[in-house]
Amino acid sequence: METDVIVNRVANSGLVTLDLEDYYHPGERVVYDLKDNLFMGMILKEKDFRAFLKEHDWSQYTGRNVAITCTEDAIIPTWAYMLLTLQLQPYANAIVFGTIQDLSEKLYFDAIRNIDPEAYRGAKVVVKGCSKVPVPTAAYVELTRVLAPVVQSLLYGEPCSTVPLYKRKN
Repeated sequence: METDVIVNRVANSGLVTLDLEDYYHPGERVVYDLKDNLFMGMILKEKDFRAFLKEHDWSQYTGRNVAITCTEDAIIPTWAYMLLTLQLQPYANAIVFGTIQDLSEKLYFDAIRNIDPEAYRGAKVVVKGCSKVPVPTAAYVELTRVLAPVVQSLLYGEPCSTVPLYKRKN
């Protein structure tokens, strides 16, 4: 009697899966908009701003990831962003100038910087495509830049259905 043996070709393929979702920083992402500090929605008064910086409870940003910006069409001096950063720094996990998207990219770039590319030398790597958390395209680009010099091959998707991206020539 002949038995049909089911072979798990994915398990036997030697593929290494890298999931960027694993590098998602769970800290809350918030925007600090300097428009709330503008006089008449147009002008940042240094004296009033410095008084606000001293009086505000900055501890509410503990562990949070903060994007600082100004959504009003106003000229904000660079030193205002610098002063704001100095107040946030003791509390916030991360601070960027820009949008929530910029913040997310920075958090992923920081995480990717901690990946040891040598751990993937000569490997066939599948970068997982679907995730439960938002992964910016810039993170995939950065990961590709970091891994391409060391991997044997780079694929995107799921191990059972991948899109080949790169294969080292022998």
